[in-house]
Order: sequence, then structure tokens, then C-alpha cells
Amino acid sequence: MGIAKSYRVADARGMEATQTPLSGTETVLVGVVVSIVLVPSATWQLVQHFQVMAHEGMHGVVGSLSGRTVEYIELKSDAGGETRVVPTSGPGYLVAGFAGYLGPSAFGLGAARLIQYGHIIAALWVGMFLLGLLLIMLKRSFGCVTVPLAGLLIFLVLKHTSQTAEILAAYVITWFLLLSGVRIIVQRGVNSGDAGLLRDRTSIPRLVWLALWLAGTLTAVVIGARWMLHPAVHPPAS
Repeated sequence: MGIAKSYRVADARGMEATQTPLSGTETVLVGVVVSIVLVPSATWQLVQHFQVMAHEGMHGVVGSLSGRTVEYIELKSDAGGETRVVPTSGPGYLVAGFAGYLGPSAFGLGAARLIQYGHIIAALWVGMFLLGLLLIMLKRSFGCVTVPLAGLLIFLVLKHTSQTAEILAAYVITWFLLLSGVRIIVQRGVNSGDAGLLRDRTSIPRLVWLALWLAGTLTAVVIGARWMLHPAVHPPAS
């Protein structure tokens, strides 16, 4: 199986090393398994705590890039969250409010791009770095448990498992981000708090924001899957 072999360095696992991507069949199989976990309510109630990290993290990233101050990020025990961005007015605030539901998809696309170019394990290191940034911004909340736990799980994979397991973990996380972006929108629909905020500030109906989020997340799944299924690098011929 190709997943256990690096084609730049025999056992290279650093940020600059490249690894052999999964085959198309293996990539699809991982996506199917992740989908099976995401669909049932019982398992979704557990794993959506990881999805909300990307959601609220994107609020914070876009808020900072738009010149706002991110006062805190809160992750709640019911898998909800809140990102306090000030001032609470202007186009930058609205863009930050809109970006949350695209967060998992955006991070998933970033991971898929790394996979496409063979920097598969680097996706895990980038994930740990982003979780560290999120932890810095956290208000004392349930997230002070879930974010370190997520970082610890990735660290344990990187420290104590084989390269094969690391590559599989990177694919699992990437598929999870891409697919959970769609799953959360389907679940919350027009009743999401962000849709209500955007409607109140712009008078644009909730349904329009839902359609934009759904279109964006579904497009991300298609693009991310294409990148993973058609890697830009290949192992050398033996």
C-alpha cells in the first residue's frame, strides 16, 4: 500500500517533507467512513465540538484581518460558541459574521491543498499551530477542555504512531472539516444565530445567507475532493 512510503526521505515527517498520497479508492473510502460518523445524531453530538473550533476560529481570523479586535472566543458544552469582535458595526463586522459557517470548509480546503502537493503530515502540524492560536484567544469555557484535547490527539498521532497512521489522520481531519461544514448548515438551517445577526444588520432574509453558506460549503467539498483525488505529485517509478 502506497500510504506507508515517503518519496523524498524514507521516513521524513517534517513540514517540508512530502509523502505519497492515498490512492483514489482509499481517499473515497476515508470520506465515506467520515460521512458515516457525521450523519447519525449520536456521533455528531460528540464530534461537532471539533467543528465549532473551526467555525469560531474563522470568525476570529476574519475579524482580525478586517481590523477588528477579537476580545475572546468561547466554546460551550452544547457545541455552541461565541466570538466577541469589536467594534460591532461596519462591513468588516458583517464579513466576520458571515465567515464562520465557511470556516470548516476553508480550513479543510487548506488541508486538501497540502495533501495535493504531498505535504500530508504538514497538515497535522498546521492544525496544531492553529489550535494553539485558538487556545490563546479562548475565554474560560468548555473550550479549555476540548481545544487542548484536540491538540493532544494530534500530538499523540505525530509522536507515537507510524507514518501510515499520520497520513490517515490527515485525510480524516480534512474530510471531517469539509463535510462537517455542510452538516452543520443542514442541521441549523435558517435558525442559526449568524443568519439572524446578518438579517438584522442587512435586512437580507435568513434564507439567502443559508443558500450562500450551503453553496460555499458544497463547492468546497467538490474542490477539496478533487485536489485529494488528483495529487500534483507522484512517487517516482521504481
